[in-house]
Amino acid sequence: MDKHTHVMPDGTVIEHSHAAPHYHESTKSVLNRLARAIGHLQKVRKMVEEGEDCSKVLIQLSAVRSALASTSRIILKDHVEHCLVDAIERGDMEMVQELNKAIDQLIK
Repeated sequence: MDKHTHVMPDGTVIEHSHAAPHYHESTKSVLNRLARAIGHLQKVRKMVEEGEDCSKVLIQLSAVRSALASTSRIILKDHVEHCLVDAIERGDMEMVQELNKAIDQLIK
């Protein structure tokens, strides 16, 4: 397995490995939601560049946050239902620890 690390902005180091790419039933939904979040964020940038009213910018930022939160929920649910269940069946408790670290970063 190919192990690699990620260094989070706060300096936390997360090390994990992937045996194969993660393709799941929800991949299309995740990609669609990410595209929506990117679109909202591009709109925020344009609004700021054009000096749009702060209240409207904040509302658009709320849409970005909502799109990212729903994307996170889909990925988390998929991970628990598929990856985590498989890992537990194999006795791979390291994946449980990795998920706990990821959740800690997500809800910071």
